Amino acid sequence: MDKPVESFWSLRLINLKEVLESNNFEVFIAENTEAAKKIVRDEILPKTEAKSMSWGGSMTFVQSGLYGELKALQGIDILDTYEQGMAPADMVERRRRALLVDIFITGTNAITETGKLVNLDMIGNRVAAITFGPKNVVIMVGRNKVVPDIEDAMLRIKNYAAPANAMRLDKKTPCMKTSFCEECHSPERICNSWTITEKSYPPKRIKVILINEDLGL
Repeated sequence: MDKPVESFWSLRLINLKEVLESNNFEVFIAENTEAAKKIVRDEILPKTEAKSMSWGGSMTFVQSGLYGELKALQGIDILDTYEQGMAPADMVERRRRALLVDIFITGTNAITETGKLVNLDMIGNRVAAITFGPKNVVIMVGRNKVVPDIEDAMLRIKNYAAPANAMRLDKKTPCMKTSFCEECHSPERICNSWTITEKSYPPKRIKVILINEDLGL
């Protein structure tokens, strides 16, 4: 068999799509990041008729190349929360305003085979937007984020994703030195707000794109 890993995950993602849809998420499967970008550009954006857009921290979103394409869109109000050089107070205000856009794009730290999204945030703007505010939320998720259940999701986040992200962001936290969560009290701690999204409400408000590639942390 050619590409056995991709074939394995194709079957797993089909199963996961069915479970997520039973939890009221709208779900798409993309075989690669190019297909994922096409889904956003050609299906989701026209269908939602979004007039405003923003995003939360997501390596998957950036790695896909979609960020670069969308920020150059004409005819839509873009609140770019990745823009460099802004004063901290201005960036916080922009993130607050981003909670009222028509469409918000981000990733997830983990997604369970029982159809739940599990996330851990530093500031909270990403998990806040997933929970309430934007009319539509798009979650881009690579196959490497799939775990059996919530316990495995939390373990993955605390002992892999969070320390790796702290290193990526050059935070002054103990996990920078140990690679393990130390349940620290550092002022630069990035693990502050948990969310577990069991179902999408209203139905199909949250749109999940399952990508058959390893993406993000």
